Amino acid sequence: MSAYRILLVDDEEEVRRGIIRKTPWEDLGFSVAGDAENGEDAMEKIEQLEPDVVMTDIRMPYMDGLTLTARIRQKYPSIKVLIFSGFDDFEYAQQAIKLNVAEYILKPVNMEELSEILTRVKKNLDEEIKQRRDVDLLRESYRSSLPILREVFLTDLVRGIAGAGEAKERMQEYGIDILGARKWVAALIHVDQEEGSHHQPLSGHRELIPISVRKLVEDNLKGCFRFTIFNSATGITLIAAIDQENSQTVLIDQLGDICKEARRILEVTVTIAVGHSCASLDQLSRSYQSAVDALGYRAIAGAGSTIYINDVEPVSEGKLQLEPGDESELTSAVKFGPEEKIRSVVEKLVSRMGDARVHARQYQLYMLSIIGCITKLMQQYDMTPEDMFHVREQYMDILSDAEHREEFEEWVLRAALQMHESMNKERDKTARRAILEAKRYIQENYQNPDLSVEMICRLLHMSPAYFSTMFRRETGQTYVAYLTEIRLNRAVELLNETDDKTYVIAQKVGYQEQNYFSYVFKKRFGVSPTRYRGTKGSGA
Repeated sequence: MSAYRILLVDDEEEVRRGIIRKTPWEDLGFSVAGDAENGEDAMEKIEQLEPDVVMTDIRMPYMDGLTLTARIRQKYPSIKVLIFSGFDDFEYAQQAIKLNVAEYILKPVNMEELSEILTRVKKNLDEEIKQRRDVDLLRESYRSSLPILREVFLTDLVRGIAGAGEAKERMQEYGIDILGARKWVAALIHVDQEEGSHHQPLSGHRELIPISVRKLVEDNLKGCFRFTIFNSATGITLIAAIDQENSQTVLIDQLGDICKEARRILEVTVTIAVGHSCASLDQLSRSYQSAVDALGYRAIAGAGSTIYINDVEPVSEGKLQLEPGDESELTSAVKFGPEEKIRSVVEKLVSRMGDARVHARQYQLYMLSIIGCITKLMQQYDMTPEDMFHVREQYMDILSDAEHREEFEEWVLRAALQMHESMNKERDKTARRAILEAKRYIQENYQNPDLSVEMICRLLHMSPAYFSTMFRRETGQTYVAYLTEIRLNRAVELLNETDDKTYVIAQKVGYQEQNYFSYVFKKRFGVSPTRYRGTKGSGA
């Protein structure tokens, strides 16, 4: 295991150098990532150096060790903090304990004692990492998460997000026994939750009714059908495998019996909507959606029994339609790329037109669905038809070319690739505009001592982490370095152009403490503000 990185923070350079020089870091499993003179300096270096441990003095100017520890706890909770102090003060120790400080060390630092402390800290870090990597613990955590993972997967499957190849692997992994069927069918089980008689078996425990209904379904279908049952966004969802020895008709009859039993035993009204059957797992989203459609006829067909989609809607011999999962996949490809993914998705969607044997109007509706998906993205990114569809003089003319799949595919591909490129450019422009706005805001508000990343991010509606990354990418500086440069440049102007006292200039450029202003100024220019002004005066 590589050495743990440690940052040493103390306002006395001799103390820092002494500890760095005398401590056998490598033997103890550590390396010194860097050192800092105070808490302000330390926070900036923590962001750059990403240490595992911060060892800090408790008494420092500008930002003391306890304040630094509180900031670290808030922003970097996994970092271990060691506090050393020359004050055997119970109150300090109490505050340190509250901040979950790993060790509290009294000055002067004894090398033997420090070695023992660092050994303990390393042992704790090793143990934490071991636990995170422990295969048995991870496996146990995975097992305990399986029911949730299973439900999420099945929900994605019926929404068309999970692909057929992935579905087979996941079903085996989660122990879902519906593979290898002749066909599959999805059904939705709706439980009416209207107030009923106080003499109901589960009166007063209505939250248990869906569980009881689910158990009733499982008990009745067990041994007759292979199936899986789970909770989706629309309610209790059933996927049943139709094997050689049974049929969809038998399944629908049995589901009807379950509705009757729910009324008789549980005294609740249960309606079960049954969708179209499908011959492959990647078509399950269609079966599910048709079950949702069937449930929509509950007010017409009546509650308390099964509603089979074929009974309430005309049966189509062939169907060509864009599923929710298809739309998600196309949207994702256009947004995030890469180009190969966009080409693959477009080719897959258009190739369905060659496999389907449907009326010309279904081709047109399918093409409109694909166009609709693209126009939704245009609306989201505020693009105009002229921006995207100039590849054809009249983009709606493509509907008359339903039989020419190659031309339609070429048109969709061009539009998708152009949108992808435009989105990338727009994201970059948006980021640049945001950083320009941030720089403008900093230049107008640098006098505010409370100016912070969080304040700017609220203005820009960005997360601090993303803002910090984009700011550094666009400016080549961290936010703190940029703000400090603005403040110090303005301070130089005031020193040259006014007779204001140093403490007045400090306040004018956003520093509440004159001493800290002088410290930062000297660190940047090599001389104090007073000396700088004197030098300029004598030079004149």
